[in-house]
Order: sequence, then structure tokens, then C-alpha cells
Amino acid sequence: MENNNEEQKNTIPDEKMSPAKKILAYVVGVFFLLAIIQGLFSGGESNSNQNTSHTTSNKKTFYGYECTSSDCGGHQAGWDWAESKGLDNPDDCGGKSESFIEGCLAYTLNN
Repeated sequence: MENNNEEQKNTIPDEKMSPAKKILAYVVGVFFLLAIIQGLFSGGESNSNQNTSHTTSNKKTFYGYECTSSDCGGHQAGWDWAESKGLDNPDDCGGKSESFIEGCLAYTLNN
């Protein structure tokens, strides 16, 4: 009986928790879950800005699209164009160059 009484002292029943503490616990929980979800989908990569070209298996990529040039210039041009137009819809991306379109898509999908 004493052990059961000890457990009750160490826990706060939900009905005795103040509304402010309930909200705080909820907000902290939501942020924690969002951080976990972001970590799962980011794959540990940083999406800091445009300069996300990296080397994977000796192939340069730009936001997951394989570059056709050593500097990912077509992709960067598409990104820059989409950024200058303030695009947010991938359907607005077009052009004659596949890498340009992919750069535009990368911008609209990551901003």
C-alpha cells in the first residue's frame, strides 16, 4: 500500500494540471514531433539556401536532381529564375532545358 501511495506522489493527475501547463506540454510535444519528422525527411542534409549541390557517388546533384554540368549551372539558373519571379507552384516551371526546369522545380518545392 505504501508503494502505491509513493507512485501517486510522483505523478500529477491530468485533472490537477493547470491549463497553462497543459498547453505548454502540448506545444513542447508538437515541436518535438516536428523535429523528429523533419529529421526523418531531411536525411541529415542541410537545406540552408541555393548552394546545396553536393557530391554523391561522384555525381553532383542539385536538390536530388543529377547535374549535367560540373557547376550545376542549368539547375542554378532555374532556381534563380523561379526565385526572381517568386514562384511557389511547380506547374509554373517550364522551358527548353531539363536542368533549368529541375532547378525551378527544386525552388518551388523547397520554399
